[in-house]
Amino acid sequence: MEERDSFKSRLGFILVSAGCAIGIGNVWKFPYITGEYGGAVFVLFYLAFLILLGIPVVTMELAVGRSSRKSVLRGFETLEPKGTYWHLHGWVCLIGSYILMVYYTTISGWMVDYFWKFLSGSFVEASPGRVADIFGQMVSSPVELMFFMGLTVLVGFAVCAGGVQGSLEKVTKFMMLGLLGLIILLAVNSVMIPGGEKGIAFYLLPDWGRAVEAGLGNVAAAAMNQAFFTLSVGQGSMEIFASYMDKKNSLGGEAVRITALDTFVALLAGLIIFPACFAYGVEPDQGPSLIFVTLPNIFINMPMGQIWGGLFFVFMTFASFSTVTAVFEALIGNCMDNFGWGRKKAVYILLPLVFFGSIPCVLGFNMWSDVQILGSKGILDTEDFIVSNLVLPIGSLIFALFCVSKYGWGFDHYLKEVNTGDGMKIPRWLKPYFQIVLPLLITVIAARSLLG
Repeated sequence: MEERDSFKSRLGFILVSAGCAIGIGNVWKFPYITGEYGGAVFVLFYLAFLILLGIPVVTMELAVGRSSRKSVLRGFETLEPKGTYWHLHGWVCLIGSYILMVYYTTISGWMVDYFWKFLSGSFVEASPGRVADIFGQMVSSPVELMFFMGLTVLVGFAVCAGGVQGSLEKVTKFMMLGLLGLIILLAVNSVMIPGGEKGIAFYLLPDWGRAVEAGLGNVAAAAMNQAFFTLSVGQGSMEIFASYMDKKNSLGGEAVRITALDTFVALLAGLIIFPACFAYGVEPDQGPSLIFVTLPNIFINMPMGQIWGGLFFVFMTFASFSTVTAVFEALIGNCMDNFGWGRKKAVYILLPLVFFGSIPCVLGFNMWSDVQILGSKGILDTEDFIVSNLVLPIGSLIFALFCVSKYGWGFDHYLKEVNTGDGMKIPRWLKPYFQIVLPLLITVIAARSLLG
């Protein structure tokens, strides 16, 4: 078996881990839900739940990975009491990561496709009807979708084939630093749009009347769900990166940094979208069409809109591709640990499995658009439901119970690992919160997610 890979720098670990969490949901789902649930009040709830829920669960995945120095299945096996079966969750994580990638690669391909369309002038002087037609023509073409999905899969595995330190860390550093630079540039441009002030006020000034109208309970529940899902915990991706870490820094501080980066991108995405939407009279709760129909129409009407639109989809490509490479690495690491494969063998086997596994999602937008699996859900929605509503919440509950229960690894072992190294420490007096309140909060999310 190959020697275990490692990160060259602390920054590399933080950026790769944050890249796993930062994805399309930060820019697509966060503004849409914020718009639906009353703007700034939702944001306040969201930030509170990130602290109460998100950061603790991230530390749990990190602790299991760093302590065991193995991927999920072997990690649980190493740490669990003899005769218990916590390690079976490792197979769920492997399957969940695979299902995530057989639809996420298609959406990531859309971002590359749209960048190319802006670059080649497809949107120049396009009418609103023409913009909608461009999106419709893209999703109705299986060849076009398959090409960009295949390109995403090929480049993603090529990056991972070079190893964590040799390739993944270098490429992700470039992408993430580029992503952060682009989002600041785009946010500054959007804030300066004449007429965008109402969007900034909607986003940053709490309107309790609007929140009460939506129902404070609904706002809080939506914020809790978003805070939870934005970090992509529960299926072992963070865990695999922690298994490549050293013990110089405490895990509480690293979890805060990962969460802060993820939150920074989500919050700035709002500063890109809300001023632009309000300046051009567009509702910011457009859902899936927001990115591919509404925003291109806004960019077309901006001065130098072709450039801003192109930069936005470079940013979106970086955001989605950082998740793709991170989860590919989780798949590779799991297969290397579980089956004893070398890195190249894992890449050679997984690449065609992911490519061919992604074809149903591609066809679900055109040739198989009438296929319905779970109720009225199409192929992509079914795959997303399995990951977002089953694997992530139930997986996070398993990680939490494993770390705080005497029937698992146990709170004392977890706390010792989390507080090893320099930096922020988690105080022991929080033990009742971790053992009782946190699992209950995750159970509430899991139950809500299960009910769809």
